[in-house]
Amino acid sequence: MDTRVPTGLSRIIDVARLAGVSTATVDRVLNRRPGVRAITVQRVLKAATELDYMPAEDLQAAMTPKPMRLLFLLPDGTNRFLTMLGQLIAHSETRLTPFNVRCRVETIKSFNPELLARRLWDCRDKVDGVAFMALEHPAVRETVNLLAERGVPTVTLISDILNARRAAYVGLDNRSAGRTAGYLIARFIGPRPAKVAMIAGSLSYRAHEEREMGFLHLFEELFPAIKVVGLREGRDDAERNYRQTRMLLGQHPDLAGIYNIGGGADGVARALKEMGRERDIVFVGHGLTPDTRSLLIDGTMDAVITQNPQNALMSCVAIFDNLRAGREAWHGAEAPRSEIIFRENIPGPNS
Repeated sequence: MDTRVPTGLSRIIDVARLAGVSTATVDRVLNRRPGVRAITVQRVLKAATELDYMPAEDLQAAMTPKPMRLLFLLPDGTNRFLTMLGQLIAHSETRLTPFNVRCRVETIKSFNPELLARRLWDCRDKVDGVAFMALEHPAVRETVNLLAERGVPTVTLISDILNARRAAYVGLDNRSAGRTAGYLIARFIGPRPAKVAMIAGSLSYRAHEEREMGFLHLFEELFPAIKVVGLREGRDDAERNYRQTRMLLGQHPDLAGIYNIGGGADGVARALKEMGRERDIVFVGHGLTPDTRSLLIDGTMDAVITQNPQNALMSCVAIFDNLRAGREAWHGAEAPRSEIIFRENIPGPNS
């Protein structure tokens, strides 16, 4: 219980009665402990003010919420878009000041669902919310549900997970993104029979699986003369993508297009250039980064499907702020939008 001596004659039970809550809730609010909805906090503080329960300076301290501790858990590796997102989060303290949050970025070994589940669970008492790139796996799903039971909200970022109690998903409609990639490649190739190929990061990511499905269905529905040949996994690694691309070109010398579903576009580009195919193979990928900008400019890539990483960050923070205040997760927040970047419309580096 609160051991401080009130300035007036009111007791903690009087504050609780006026606010319509328990004395335990009053104690949690006045000692700035978590676990109380924002609207309830305001009722308790209003009652304490009306009853002159505590000194003004103590009441002011209680009315100032502690900074919300947010963790962004991202895969490590050579995915340039994720690296760029992590750097943006790490250097956004000034931008996030109005939200009263403290953001921390941690990286984790990619494509390891058991490790991801353990890291999520390990942070349960250290943060007020977690944003992470989900892997579709029962261990991850169960951990998300357990965190929800403990009052630790999670937001899936870039890749979602189904049938789990995450608070929101911040990312593209990936099935639509896959269809868009297929449509671009087909229109670049033109009305002729051809072969195209896909390189995924990992189909453990629902985002990559949905992009694959959208890509395949687009050709089945609209461009049946174009055949999609073997899907390969590059695990967002440039060197692995390089080898996979060389193998594809060796097996299918008449290949007309490549869709890189994940990261590591520079590996695909290196193989195309070494084999002299960078001008005759349509190459579409994801994530506008310094590497993909250069590949668009030199003509190796034809289009990049991307989302604004700053908007993704601000959407995550707004969602956690809404949850803390007892509002709907997406209240006033902006859902991510896909952008298609060509050489002719590349935005400035700071856009």
